[in-house]
Amino acid sequence: MNVDWDEITHVTKVDPAKPLPSDLGVLEGTDLILVGGSDGVTERNSFAALERVADAFPELPIFQEPYSSSHVSRDTIEAADAVSIPAVYNGDRDHFVGKHLELFTEVGQKPDELLGSSVPLVGELIASKGIEAVSELTETVVGEGYVVQHRESTAAAVSGVETAYSSEEVAGAALATETFYDFPIFYVEYSGTYGGPEDVEAAARYLEETALFYGGGIDSSEKVTEILEAGADAIVVGDCFHDDPETFRETIPE
Repeated sequence: MNVDWDEITHVTKVDPAKPLPSDLGVLEGTDLILVGGSDGVTERNSFAALERVADAFPELPIFQEPYSSSHVSRDTIEAADAVSIPAVYNGDRDHFVGKHLELFTEVGQKPDELLGSSVPLVGELIASKGIEAVSELTETVVGEGYVVQHRESTAAAVSGVETAYSSEEVAGAALATETFYDFPIFYVEYSGTYGGPEDVEAAARYLEETALFYGGGIDSSEKVTEILEAGADAIVVGDCFHDDPETFRETIPE
């Protein structure tokens, strides 16, 4: 999986639980697709969304962003260019490290189901050659440092977020993402509401190699400009892709 993060400015968040626009040509000009959501998502609808978008735009990088290991299968891994795993700093333990352990535990126990390998099993433990099968997944995993700032959102509820971060704490999370965790993405998520540039400005000061994503309430070219000028590398647009494709078009930088 090779992505030139310097070329990623516009990201479309596709929710598998929502109907897709009848004309996927609206995606023309976006740079990256993230397939995932917080409510009603399954392995089946994730795969269906991945497959449909990949058929329409085979040249676009497409990441699956699951919040549960049950959303990941051999089919979704093969359909996506990467599996993007959020680590929610201001969420509960499950959504910072617990879900990651759950995913890799399942890979270790059931490589056939997730990776389609023919690796023999010893009891429920993976045999030594199974490391090759596991590496097929680990090579596609992308870590995302995540801060969910809209406490009333579904994303906050499922992630156990009770407190939004101050801008100083957002900056600290950004610094940890790049210098300690070495994730390629740091994502400030306002999930359906517009948070403005303050958190972006705080995080951008500490990021050189890590791509800074902002998502939430982007529904105009003016908001796109404000967030990008504040220092974000990319804006993430989701709701209006599903609900108002014409407005969605306005969010794609020319």
